[in-house]
Amino acid sequence: MPLFYQHNINESTKLGVWHIAEPEDFFLAKVPLQHDITHPHKRLQHLAGRYLLRFLFPDFPNELIQIASTKKPFLADEAFHFSISHCGDYAAAIVSRTNRVGIDIEIPTPKVARVRHKFLHAEELANIGKESSAFPSPDAATEDIFLRKLTLLWSAKEAVFKWYGNGEVDFSDQIRLQPLDDVLSIPGKGKMNGSFLKRRTLSLVLPFINFKEICLVWVMT
Repeated sequence: MPLFYQHNINESTKLGVWHIAEPEDFFLAKVPLQHDITHPHKRLQHLAGRYLLRFLFPDFPNELIQIASTKKPFLADEAFHFSISHCGDYAAAIVSRTNRVGIDIEIPTPKVARVRHKFLHAEELANIGKESSAFPSPDAATEDIFLRKLTLLWSAKEAVFKWYGNGEVDFSDQIRLQPLDDVLSIPGKGKMNGSFLKRRTLSLVLPFINFKEICLVWVMT
């Protein structure tokens, strides 16, 4: 049973990360496949995420999950608030009986550097000190830190987007994040401070874990 990570935040809120190594039948024995997903790996990711919901809370009603027009999964009675993320061979979920939540996992790759101007505000680009520098860096260690910072920032904005759940969010202008520490340890934990600026300003705290394999960020309000 490859549970990669679990964190019981409080009595009503838990999160977990699953390293997917099982066949479909393992998950199908526990949770239903509610959507017609043709791609085998995407179907496996979907099942692993739904499996995690029930793993964290055995009474989680998977069969009652609905999908909003924004593609956010939800329960009509809001008995649980939850968020799911998939990346590569990993699935993550956060579930809460009492709090609105969002979660995201990402695998650091050079692609995030190429698209950084699409999701970072000019102030955020300046904060990581790379707004006028070419990528990749000639120094491998500096390059890795740069990629990790960008990946954590992207993952944080994805977590906020999932937490909000109503779509139509400008990642650059409406989700703002404060600078990360200059050096990020692997593995290592930390927190980001951020603001959500749609309709009204709301301050957010985003805990993160910088695993060797993935970056994990979540938000809870």
